[in-house]
Amino acid sequence: MLTALTKAYQYLIYLGGFLKSPLLLLCRLYWGVLFMGAGWGKLVEIDKFADILHKLNFPYEHFFAYLAAGTEFIGGLCLILGFASRLVAIPLIITMITAYATAHVESLRTFFYNPSTFVSEAPFNFLLICLFILAFGPGRFSLDYMIEKCLFNRAEGIPKHQHKPH
Repeated sequence: MLTALTKAYQYLIYLGGFLKSPLLLLCRLYWGVLFMGAGWGKLVEIDKFADILHKLNFPYEHFFAYLAAGTEFIGGLCLILGFASRLVAIPLIITMITAYATAHVESLRTFFYNPSTFVSEAPFNFLLICLFILAFGPGRFSLDYMIEKCLFNRAEGIPKHQHKPH
């Protein structure tokens, strides 16, 4: 009986591996569009966004307004395409942490004793998806996968990332 359960569980893990790339694609598309929309909204109202940053005591508020808005817009586009996904996740993570540290600082302070407040803030899901993309990559349905396949097939001595289900 235990052997049958073990074998069934191993098949479940194997079949579940096939969901990785389609799920990562859906996440990238959905959150990429949301990032682009948020970035575009800030870009078209850049003075309004810079004023918000000024009220949050940001130095060089117009510079940081363009930096944050551009990061969100271009980062969202890269997520949609699956291009430089892990790389672009880093500035997006920094942008979301900065949003927590400035605009949502009270929620950040309650992280350990009231985590529901922290996770209910707008940056949380954006931050979470970026951490997932950084950790798991964009999956097979991405430009990164095609580039990696082409480059790593030619390169020697570089460890190759395995996309096969376990």
